[in-house]
Amino acid sequence: MAYYPKSSGLNNSAAYQVSGKPYATASIDVPQLSEAPKELPFPQVTKFVTITNTKTGANVPLRVGFSVSGITGSADPQPTPDGSDHYFVLDNGESYTGEFRISRLYLLADEKGTNAQASVIAGLTGILPTDLQSNWSGSVGVG
Repeated sequence: MAYYPKSSGLNNSAAYQVSGKPYATASIDVPQLSEAPKELPFPQVTKFVTITNTKTGANVPLRVGFSVSGITGSADPQPTPDGSDHYFVLDNGESYTGEFRISRLYLLADEKGTNAQASVIAGLTGILPTDLQSNWSGSVGVG
């Protein structure tokens, strides 16, 4: 009897135990707060992501979120007074690494009138982005 291993999938722990396929992008021009967020799609589901606010000069905070609704607060059923429930902010020179399994990331300057700059490094799994569509896509926090 032949053994055929199950393909890599969203809940397959082996997909996250091996090292990730490298992904990097730099010099991302991030729109100002009054514009639509910058969507950064990944070719596969991520194992980890590192986001860096690379803006120099005057500080321009960078919003990082996992859905358009989350980063803008546009569909939040219970928004906080400052609207910051579903994104986090990085100041110039700050970076954050998280073990997120996502298929896209959203970036937006946290101020009107000026754009931010960012770079993103990720480790990719062999899992296709479509595997996330039937899980949590479209929620306030995750796209």
